[in-house]
Amino acid sequence: MLSDDILTIEEVANYLRVSERTVYEWIQKGEIPAGKIGTVWRFKKSEIERWVNDRLQDSRLPPLVSAPPVARILSPDRIVFLNFSSKRDVLAALCENLAAAPQIKNRQELFTEIMKRDELMSTAIGRGIAIPHVRLSSVTDLVVSVGVSGTDIVDFQTLDDEPVRLIIMIAAAYSQHAYYLRTLSFFSARLKNSQLRRAIVNASEPQEVYRLLSGMP
Repeated sequence: MLSDDILTIEEVANYLRVSERTVYEWIQKGEIPAGKIGTVWRFKKSEIERWVNDRLQDSRLPPLVSAPPVARILSPDRIVFLNFSSKRDVLAALCENLAAAPQIKNRQELFTEIMKRDELMSTAIGRGIAIPHVRLSSVTDLVVSVGVSGTDIVDFQTLDDEPVRLIIMIAAAYSQHAYYLRTLSFFSARLKNSQLRRAIVNASEPQEVYRLLSGMP
């Protein structure tokens, strides 16, 4: 049985929501970190996660679409304050909040796929941030829920060993691949600002978090 730290081509393709052929093409071009064990390709979980985050955060990459209007994808009622130390409890609470949005048509599928994605590969990106994300055919349009935790969430398997305190959950329609990636990139880049992260974690009400994330005065 493979270690949790080693992934197959099928697992990487499922995580990235691309075909196995696409992963093979990336391997042949040397675009994705991979190595052979015997005659089969294998991938280190940590290296794939770092590769994904680098691609999302690299300002040299051409923009996929314009930056998402926060007012369209997020509202104050989808910002929740949490007090769980367990990743599962946090993701369950955020899924419950996000599922109240009209864009989400299958609450159980959302939770199942969010958990499956994070079990395959942690969505923590460092700096106390996690961005759990899925594309589903049962979602009609991209929508976001934000969790601010008053407690360190210690089991997200972060790259920098900093416990997660801020969670951005993104659900998109299966056809929204470019918009979905751009939204991931937008939040990842915006939250590089340590003062902004600190202000969000110390906020006392959803409207304040909404204002900070949207850049409203």
